[in-house]
This record gives sequence, structure tokens and C-alpha cells, in this order.
Amino acid sequence: MAILPEVAQASALVVGASRGIGLGFVQQLLDEPRVTKLYATYRDPTTATELLALSQWQGDRLVLLRMDVTDESQISAALERIKADEGKLHLALYCVGLLHDGDFQPEKSLRSLSSEQLLRYFQVNAIGAGLLAKHLMGVLRHGEPSIFAAVSAKVGSIGDNRLGGWYGYRASKAALNMLMKTTALEYERRCPKTRVIMLHPGTTDTELSEPFQANVPAGKLFPVERTVQQLLTVLSNLGSEDSGKFFSWDGSELPW
Repeated sequence: MAILPEVAQASALVVGASRGIGLGFVQQLLDEPRVTKLYATYRDPTTATELLALSQWQGDRLVLLRMDVTDESQISAALERIKADEGKLHLALYCVGLLHDGDFQPEKSLRSLSSEQLLRYFQVNAIGAGLLAKHLMGVLRHGEPSIFAAVSAKVGSIGDNRLGGWYGYRASKAALNMLMKTTALEYERRCPKTRVIMLHPGTTDTELSEPFQANVPAGKLFPVERTVQQLLTVLSNLGSEDSGKFFSWDGSELPW
């Protein structure tokens, strides 16, 4: 696998693989012969039809696991399955993200804030990744190099916030970054071969960005395939000193 050249045979996990960037990661990792086992999670089978179809001709190389990241028991059960089955992982990707859902829309002003909406943002965008980090350690703590990366967003950068708005999404992505940064420090002591990374994918042509694509500059709306290729390139260029950092799709480091 290009992103871990030291590993001859790798096992990987993509959390949030039913659509968008997560599904794109699954498709491209399946094209890498050194990935001998790939676990992919989905929450709702009605929105995971392409992933479910993909699994039908991959045999036991692609294993689908149903997981709601807001339920720790489901995260724990999935990781116990991986531990019993494969024993270890070399790559784990957190690709779950929530920006809008029907009447659930990003807040434009303080007048729109509600505790219920803020809690939902934090549960999906941040807390799920922290709980995943908790249960991943048992399958990442081995003698070979590994990567745990989360898809974050540039709007989660406090230093780069010049426009305001999108309170819950911004705050939850900033919280994701802090959870991952803190995870990186603990993993450095307890799981030292694992690099913990945050990734800004750029604006990608997915359902998440669809309502807001009209304002995207020409050439800055990426198809999923390109986004995934760019992020895999970023991961392939990482060294151990990069653990705990926040990178954009072009490899540049982003401010907190």
C-alpha cells in the first residue's frame, strides 16, 4: 500500500463508507493489492446500496459492518469483530460527517442556535471519532506502522475563521481536531507506531456539499475520485513527526 510502503499486507477500516468520500476510499483501497482485508461501516442500508452491491463480488476481502457512530456499543462490537477476525489494522479512516439533513441546516446566526442541533453536530462529527479512537487502540497497537486519519474540514480551523456562521459544524470540526490531536499525544506513548492525522478534503461533489456548490470557485469542486487520490497522496508523504497535525488536500499544514 503506497501510504504504508513498509507493510507488505495491510488491513484497513473505513468508517462511514456508504457514500461520498468514504465510499471513494473503499473503491480505491480495493484497487490496491496489498490491502488484503478491508472493513467498511454503514449506518443505513437504504443509503448504502452501492457499497452493499460492491461487497457481493469481493468475497471475504471486503467485510461490511453496520455501525452508528453515536452508539458506543456498536463501535465496540465492530472493533471486537475486527480484533477476533484479523487481529490488527494498519489504516483506519473516519469519514462520517454531518452538515445538513432536511430541515437540519447550518446556522447562519446566533438566532438559529439550539442545543439539540449542536449536540447532533458534536455527536456525529466529533464524539464518534473520539470513541473510535478509544476502541481502535487494541488493533493498532502492534509492531508495524499504521495510520488513523479523520476527515475534518478547513472551516474547523479557528485561526482561519474569517466569515463566521455555521456555528455547530465549525465547532464540531474544531472539537474533532482537538480530540484527534489529544489522541495523537496518548497514542505516542501507548501506540507509538500509529500516526494520527486530520485531513481537509477540499470541497467535494457529494450530497454534503451539494446545496452550497454554487459559491465554489471554478476548479475547486473536486469529484470524489480526485479527492480520495489527493488525500491518499497526503497520507503517503507523512512521517512519524507529522502525527497530530492537520493537513489540507494539497499537503499544506492548516492552522488550528
